[in-house]
Amino acid sequence: MTRAEHDGGSDDAAAEVGVGPHPQPWPDDPRLDPELLRDGDRRNVGDRYRYWTVEAIVAELDTRRHPFAVAIENWRHDLNIGTVVRTANAFNAREVIVVGNRRWNRRGAMVTDRYLHIRHVPTAADLADYASQAGYVIVAVDNLPGSTPLETTPLPREALLLFGQEASGLSDQAREAAQLVCSIAQYGSTRSINAGVAAGIAMHAWIRQHADPPQ
Repeated sequence: MTRAEHDGGSDDAAAEVGVGPHPQPWPDDPRLDPELLRDGDRRNVGDRYRYWTVEAIVAELDTRRHPFAVAIENWRHDLNIGTVVRTANAFNAREVIVVGNRRWNRRGAMVTDRYLHIRHVPTAADLADYASQAGYVIVAVDNLPGSTPLETTPLPREALLLFGQEASGLSDQAREAAQLVCSIAQYGSTRSINAGVAAGIAMHAWIRQHADPPQ
């Protein structure tokens, strides 16, 4: 398996992004990966991280992660979890928590799970216990009776944004664990929007309220 295939893309697609082998002499920098310097870096990472090892990228991200986290229920191996993980990486969430089945479909993550902290808890009750210990406020996102509009609701800085299974939404246990429930305004005919899309909207709402512009 080539590095491009391992990172979730074909060699042809990978050739369109990234950089080739680094000219010698190579920089004297412990963050750099000799294999990437030799072969080139076609990964789905920002240019500032070209040739860096995965460990070095994670360590740098850890110095500036945002204090919010994301949790998603996983009872039927929801394909949206990969999308949620990829978006959480883009917004540099503190961690992603998978509730329910430990195994999840990683294809949609496009290898971004390597650069995140992924945690697993068996039940929504376990999630509530962990959130209490970690200082999170659980904010469930679902179009439920009594929910408050995400567009006008101040989100806690230490929010744990919780999403349910695609199609069925939040479980009863997840609803009980939430301290706040927010809904996303919809204007068309559909009953609900995709869980991965909803997660991206909610994360961006948090970013707009609490994050500084990226450097």
